[in-house]
Amino acid sequence: MNQSKIITAEKAASLIHSNDMIVTGGFIGIGFAESLAIAIEKRFIEEGQPNNLSLFYAAGQGDANTRGLNHFGHQGMIKRVIGGHWGLAPSLGKLAIENKIEAYNLPQGVICHMFRDIAAGRPGTLTQVGLNTFVDPRHEGGKINPRSEEDLVQLIDINGQESLLYKHFPLNIALLRGTTADSKGNISMEREALPLDSLAIAQAVKNSGGRVLVQVEQVTDQHLLTPDRIRIPGILVDHVIIAPAAEHPQTFAEDFNPAYTGQIRIPSKQTTTSALDCRKVIARRALMELQKNAVVNLGIGMPEMVANVAAEEDKINDFTLTVEPGGIGGQPASGLSFGAVSNAEAVIDQPAQFDFYDGGGLDQAFLGLAETCPEGHVNVSKFSSKLAGAGGFINITQNTQDVYFLGTFTSGKQQIDVADGLLKITENGPLKKFKKSVQQITFNGEYAIRSRQRVTFITERAVFKLTAKGLLLTEIAPGIDLQKDILDQMEFTPLIDDDLSPMDSRLFNEKPMRLEHPGSRSMQHMRSLMKKVLERSDRSTSRMITSTAS
Repeated sequence: MNQSKIITAEKAASLIHSNDMIVTGGFIGIGFAESLAIAIEKRFIEEGQPNNLSLFYAAGQGDANTRGLNHFGHQGMIKRVIGGHWGLAPSLGKLAIENKIEAYNLPQGVICHMFRDIAAGRPGTLTQVGLNTFVDPRHEGGKINPRSEEDLVQLIDINGQESLLYKHFPLNIALLRGTTADSKGNISMEREALPLDSLAIAQAVKNSGGRVLVQVEQVTDQHLLTPDRIRIPGILVDHVIIAPAAEHPQTFAEDFNPAYTGQIRIPSKQTTTSALDCRKVIARRALMELQKNAVVNLGIGMPEMVANVAAEEDKINDFTLTVEPGGIGGQPASGLSFGAVSNAEAVIDQPAQFDFYDGGGLDQAFLGLAETCPEGHVNVSKFSSKLAGAGGFINITQNTQDVYFLGTFTSGKQQIDVADGLLKITENGPLKKFKKSVQQITFNGEYAIRSRQRVTFITERAVFKLTAKGLLLTEIAPGIDLQKDILDQMEFTPLIDDDLSPMDSRLFNEKPMRLEHPGSRSMQHMRSLMKKVLERSDRSTSRMITSTAS
């Protein structure tokens, strides 16, 4: 190999100057250049250099503790962060909440498209993603704190349609990773779970006149793979860094799982079943909505459980699951391996996945629920002193016709028993999720209604549909008291469906549900309901129930 391209992580860290803009690749722990981040942090702690850095990244990268972007969470080391998701890097989030750095949260899909557009020399990234959310400059413009004064998002009119223009800027350093580098610096990713946006980042940084640094497991004189297996061409790579195995795990949860790279296949039917709790009840109810042959996105957190339940019910092959970093088909992993996929049919680049999502390619999407309000707005991104970030949530929820938000009815410590077809609430969580207003608009319910999207909220004890008149309660769990367990646990009074029905008792039993055609009955009910609401816009289809909730 060209020896001038192989350098140590310490040497790579010395090439980074104060005030540089650094772009990092990765998705949680997949594809993150941990060795390089460790070396840069070490140099800053020992020398105070480099300082006043800017960070630019699409997906969340970290373990919510010390790894990933947490290596950059030192005051003085960072002056600005523009990221898609913040929740896995609490050290950075703390600096942002305390107004010690400039901080922006932009949609994950928009950022990975910005990489491509910067590479192509375009003046900005034009899209409708982010309209009527906190990213819209009429709201917050993606700014997290008062220190963030520069406007990065502009509202413009294109042929009579509102759009957002995201500002571009030069990029100095790319921190990427792969598996093997050959003598010319060509990078393959045969042991990586995902290629992510590595190519787009490398092109963007190179065309900005910056340096591209790639962490790998090994080097070789010549690849024995076909040229299409090269994910980052050597013409884009300035330096290669060989990382120790401990700093190059496939994910932050697993050193290496051959199922994620297609080297083995695992059984699609689960041999063990998960415990019957609130999470499983919610996932089971979501499974009832999944349509035969649908193309589906499952978000991080609660929605991950849907894949497990589908496998338990031997329904994992009835539809095609996708995840935003690029996996198509198979069974998505969970936890700190989320983003990886076992038995995938295809794995594409992250920007291409968001092209598909933004264009309306998804049939259904299942995302998490942190808090909502009478208008059906949803917040999953910012909560007083806690900064989570939107990730791909905005891209996905704005561009999918059938959207489902999944979460427990209340949050915090609670005691809920599931047994014998009934749900029993012994202790509710101290935090209510159905609030008078949300702290930040990550999903705009009124905009969804204007866009004629179908929106459903699924909890362990109740199901709601979003209508033009507000949230409509359509189902309650058997064993639940409407007033005490639902209305008293809300800060507002919902509409109540005249045909209010119990949730399916199979959700609350240990035995398999044995669904014949998931989604058909519930989807027909939802479409009939939405049609009824739209047709009767001049008169109420619901009755109001007086609530004692504050």
